[in-house]
Parts: sequence; C-alpha cells; structure tokens
Amino acid sequence: MTAHAHRHELYTVEQVRALDRRAIDELGVPGFELMQRAAAAALVCLRQHWPHARRIAVYAGPGNNGGDGFLLAAMAREAGLHADVFAVGDSRGEDAIRARHAFEHGGGIVHAWLGDLALSSVDVHVDALYGTGLQRALAPELASLVHRIHATGAPVLALDVPSGVNADTGDVPGDAVQASVTVTFIAPKRGLYTGIAPGYVGVVQFEPLGLPETLWQDAVPDADLMQPWTLPPRPRQAHKGNNGHVLAIGGDHGTAGAIRLCSEAALRTGAGLVSVATRAENLTALNSARPELMAHDVNGPQALEALLPHATVLAVGPGLGQGAWGHALWLTALDAQRPLVLDADGLNLLAQEPRELSVPAVITPHPGEAARLLGCDTAAIAADRYAAVRELARRYRVVAVLKGAGSLVADPQGRVAVCPWGNPGMATGGMGDLLTGIIAALMAQGCTPWDAACLGVSLHARAGDLAARRGGERGLIATDLLDPLRWLLNGRES
Repeated sequence: MTAHAHRHELYTVEQVRALDRRAIDELGVPGFELMQRAAAAALVCLRQHWPHARRIAVYAGPGNNGGDGFLLAAMAREAGLHADVFAVGDSRGEDAIRARHAFEHGGGIVHAWLGDLALSSVDVHVDALYGTGLQRALAPELASLVHRIHATGAPVLALDVPSGVNADTGDVPGDAVQASVTVTFIAPKRGLYTGIAPGYVGVVQFEPLGLPETLWQDAVPDADLMQPWTLPPRPRQAHKGNNGHVLAIGGDHGTAGAIRLCSEAALRTGAGLVSVATRAENLTALNSARPELMAHDVNGPQALEALLPHATVLAVGPGLGQGAWGHALWLTALDAQRPLVLDADGLNLLAQEPRELSVPAVITPHPGEAARLLGCDTAAIAADRYAAVRELARRYRVVAVLKGAGSLVADPQGRVAVCPWGNPGMATGGMGDLLTGIIAALMAQGCTPWDAACLGVSLHARAGDLAARRGGERGLIATDLLDPLRWLLNGRES
C-alpha cells in the first residue's frame, strides 16, 4: 500500500497534527523539510492547474502555513515566475521564520499587508494565511483582503485549507477564501468534504509529501470518503422473489408524487416487488403512470396490517403527513418489526415521539429534520455535521444519513462515511423521496443498513452528477436521476 492509498481516509485536525509530529519525532523528517516538501508539492499543483501562469501573489500568515507560502514563492521565483508576497504580521516559530528568510535571501521582497495596498495584477493568488490554524471567523481586516482577492477574478490556490474554513467540521463561521484548488498535506482533513466547505475548497488535491507508509500505521481515520461500487450481477436463475419486496407507506392528500418517486426509485434500484400503501385518491394516477407498482387503498392501520407480512422492507414517510392517518400508519409500521427506512414525516413523527428503533433501520434527515430529532437548531447541525450524524445514529440506534452537500452516513458505533459526489442541481423537491426508495430497495436485496445507506447515497449522488452532465444543473428534477441510476447499478456510466 502506498501513501496515496490514504487519500480516501479523512482525519481531524488534531489527528493530522499528531501525524505531522510523528513524521518529525519518529521518522526523523525535520519540520523545515516537511515545509519544503509542501511548498514544492504546491508549486507542482499550481503549474498543473495553471500552466501558463507567470505572476503569482502569495498571502502569508504568521505561522507554518505562511512558511509554506514563503517557500512556494521562493521556489516560484527560482522557476522563473514573478512572485509577490504580502505578509500578515510577523512570522512566528523557527520554521516559519526560516522560510521567510529563505525568500528574502533569494531576493524576494516582503510587503507588509496594511489594508490599503493595491493588489498586484496576477494570474494566481495563493492563500497561505492560516490553514488549519484558524477555527473562528476571519478578522475584519482579513475579511476585507479576501473580498479584494475575489474581486480580481483571478483563481486562488489554497495551501492545506482555505483560510476561514473550519477543517474539522466544514463550517464557515464568517468570510473565507473561495479557492479554485486546495492542495492539502499529510492527510485529507474531514471538514473539507461536507457542509458549507465544498463551496469554498474547489478541487481538493491530496499530497502525502513522500512520507513512508509507516506514518499511517495504527492511525485510525475519523471517517472515509465513499468509493464507487455497485451490486454484483444477478445469477441467471434469479426471480423476483429473490430480490425483496418493498412496501412504501405514504402519500396523504395532495402528496401522491412523493410516494410515487419513492416507490419508482425502489423499482429502478432492483427490488423484485414494490407495493404502495396510500390514499385511495392516488391509485388511478399510480396505476396509470407506473403499472409495475402494486398500489393499495389503505385507509387505516387494519388495512396496512394486511400488507405487512409480505414486505421485506418498509419505506415510511414520503408524503405521509403528520395527521391522524399518517400517525396511525407510522405507529403500525414501527410496531411491525420489519426493517425500515424512515424519511420526511416519518422523521418528524419520530422527533415528536422519540424511540430507539429495535429493527435494522436507516433514517435520512436533512438538516432541519436532524435538528428536530436532536432538539436543537439547524445552526448547531451546520456547526458540526460529524457530531450531529454520530449523535443521530447513537440516540436512535440506527444508521443515519445526514443529507446535504457532502452527505454523511454514520452507524451507532461511530463509523462515518462521506459522499464526495452530488451537485447543487439536486437541491429540488423529490430528491429525498428517491433516496428513501433507493436505500429500501438495496436493503430488500440483502444489503445491511450500513451498506444500503452508503451505496444508496453514492448511487443517488452519482446519478445526479450524470444527469447534470447531460443537461446541466439548473432545471434538474428528481425523475432525471432514474435512468442514470439504472446505468450505475449495472456498472455503466451512460
């Protein structure tokens, strides 16, 4: 295994600092040499992404991130580029001071950032202000600098972490650098991949700095990036009874679309049979639009109970409502002791009447639903999505999916997987209903709740990316994902 094999492992800032210290203390790599390696890797990254760049501006903070920037500027000058450095404060720490001196001794001039200096006209800006060293909002004078950098329209390369982004949580508590590319060192930081952070990091490039495999031995990552995979081919003798029976429960007055999206996604994900327990008024529309579904008029718990013995997995919540009808069906479904996926009003009802779920189960809240389930506000969820998804899984004894940019999946033991796919076009109604049906169908076909949630989230997001690639993000609707979903399940990209 090579160091590059660790690009899918995500670490906290504290863990990365421990790895950095281990490289110095146990592997004998001096801190200044690590800084030189980081600068060299950053310069290679800059030349890869902007091969025609001739002028760069580096904004260097007082710590080691600034030291990386000084050395990058020195190496850029040696390579024939023009490099201006604007320093925010005096360098602190032996390695950072040495890096600054190296730039100056090579003929570089350091401009102290005073707030009223004119920014150079450059091809690339380099953010070397704070990296992982800042977990609060940028000070007003630095926020002003960031605004001025963005106003130039030139691309930005961030070293390790865009300044102002919390590398642990993905939160952005104030203004922050919006990087075109972020080159991150030693180990990928978990906060770069979820929450608001994906809107600031641009393309993330991991550089292990040539460190040996022994650095990562016994280092347990905090989370993992999902990898693309799918179900194996079916045996030739397979029949519909081998592939599970999903019972989708929902579709109160005026919400037939939600339960149809859920149940059709279950069909497209390969469930052998899909039944729908819904209002009588929805039957004609469901039967005419998708005759493969077995739609049933369920006017209360007794009618639902007749369907439950045939179900492998229950998908509960899309369009369910929180009135007497939805509440009665919700109670009946939870008491049925069948594996289930809970979404939408299935989660809102759970927030009103909390209980641990004693069956294999997946819950799929968006941040608002997660806040109701945890008794907090959405700001608390955004402040630390990793803590939130772990608490959801622990409190309800389920596999929890916290939706949003960089969706997270957690189990009650604290394991977390992060989805690197998806796009803003998926922020439309009905996408969550699809995900519910996808995960339910995967469970019906024999996946564990963990595997079903991880594979379901990844298929859903990758299908969204394929659909956006074909027609663009704006105007993307939930049903656009159904064909790409089928392609991906069968090992095709188109």
